[in-house]
Amino acid sequence: MKHSFRAYTILLLGVLIVGCGQNNKEFDIVILNGTVYDGSGEKPYTADIGIIGDQIAEIGHLSRSASKRKVEAKGLAVAPGFIDMHAHIDPIMRLSESESAVRQGVTTSLGGPDGTSPWPFGPYLDSLETIGVGMNVAYLIGHNTVRRNVMKLDNRQPNANELAEMTYQIKQGMQEGAFGISTGLKYIPGSFSEIDEVITLSKAASEEGGIYTSHLREEGLGLMAAVKEAITISEKADIPVILTHHKVIGQPMWGKSVQTLAMVDSARNEGLDIKIDQYPYTASYTGISVLIPGWARAGGNNEFKRRVNTPALRDSIKAGIEFNLITDRGGGDLSRVQFAKVSWMPELEGKTLKDWAIMKGLEPNVSNGADLVIEAQVNGGASCVFHAMDEADVERIMQHPFTMVASDGRLVTPGDGHPHPRWYGTFPRVLGRYVRERGTLTLENAIYKMTGLPATTLGLTDRGFLKEGQKADIVLFDPNTVKDNATFEEPHQYSDGIEYVFVNGSVAVDNGEFKGIKAGKVLRKNKQ
Repeated sequence: MKHSFRAYTILLLGVLIVGCGQNNKEFDIVILNGTVYDGSGEKPYTADIGIIGDQIAEIGHLSRSASKRKVEAKGLAVAPGFIDMHAHIDPIMRLSESESAVRQGVTTSLGGPDGTSPWPFGPYLDSLETIGVGMNVAYLIGHNTVRRNVMKLDNRQPNANELAEMTYQIKQGMQEGAFGISTGLKYIPGSFSEIDEVITLSKAASEEGGIYTSHLREEGLGLMAAVKEAITISEKADIPVILTHHKVIGQPMWGKSVQTLAMVDSARNEGLDIKIDQYPYTASYTGISVLIPGWARAGGNNEFKRRVNTPALRDSIKAGIEFNLITDRGGGDLSRVQFAKVSWMPELEGKTLKDWAIMKGLEPNVSNGADLVIEAQVNGGASCVFHAMDEADVERIMQHPFTMVASDGRLVTPGDGHPHPRWYGTFPRVLGRYVRERGTLTLENAIYKMTGLPATTLGLTDRGFLKEGQKADIVLFDPNTVKDNATFEEPHQYSDGIEYVFVNGSVAVDNGEFKGIKAGKVLRKNKQ
């Protein structure tokens, strides 16, 4: 009897040992031997990841498991797909595969920034679902958009009915799936609003669980007051606030990120949810009209043309432009303003305001530069790169524990204008330049700023971390070679080192090759 029991026990142990070395699941894909950074900011570990359908089914030791495909990841970092918290994805209807974003490892982008969003909101999202998208997309509802809907470009405060209509449109956008409200208080018509209007509209977003992101009213000499305004909006509207593409513009303000970050810390210590997003460059990108006083553009470009043809008004407008060329985005040097997209004179693309002055036989001084800015706006405007930031501020802001990585980039294809290199290189640049080369961030912290922190901020419960049950948005990159190649001189260059990108379990980048699939989802808050 004892011998029989002993033999049975040995047989049972043998069955258990054999069983422990097998997995009865059949995976669609198994990622083997990767160094897993789970998105939490914790140290990495070595493991395999099994994908079934659009989900991470298991993380462990899966080398003996059955799968339709195995991807060898030895020597590669395996991370959640990157979440871009500030993206200009307006061209997505024609660039639906989203190559310039996906090739960076981005699997989710938040659109509708700086106060501008699609409208009508819900039908636009429906259209995106119909055509399909190469990455997941989420949207904010824009303050400037609804203000323009209701008040056009009027430089005044809303009456009660207008404010009620704007509030209704914000609520409508939230109920149709927006993740929050964005403002562009530097741009018209948002620049015409006062704080009480913004608080009222932000409350409408807050009541639906939304966040608030803001292109601050000023990022140069008025930066401190602008940060204070954003913090006040957070307090009065009871809403999480993101200082979007936070930066310090203009040489007189360089170093002031010490104070702005202290303001963020103080507000957080008081219980307010204040965060930051940032792109890793010392140059910004926006319309040349940012150099023009907002009041001069009220009513649209026809009104602007009328004003600059009125001598007294032109003098005031020119004085304002000169001030901005010296102290703000002009950086005190016409060579710091670089043309990016100029529909009426494409040969200017890539050249500077100084180059244009010389081409016209003008002395490249601030006075002539201001006249050229007026000429550009009269002709229909232009997009420009403004080299007016300091590296020390960039790194200081990047290191703040509540700063997230965001591109502020637009979807693009090679040869289209002369874009900011961030459109191609933001996320690889952080991983290559600021992690590997400069040691500004650890790799696990950088990944957290690209994944777990943005996901938590947006309230995404099924993305942003490598955990069983999460959606299989995953990026594999080589931490020794990942780098951005796009430069200010030659921006149309994809990055190196992003080897595989999985979007909802489908392979979007395969051993460095972009596959052009549309596996993304249109994400709607409270409707996932």
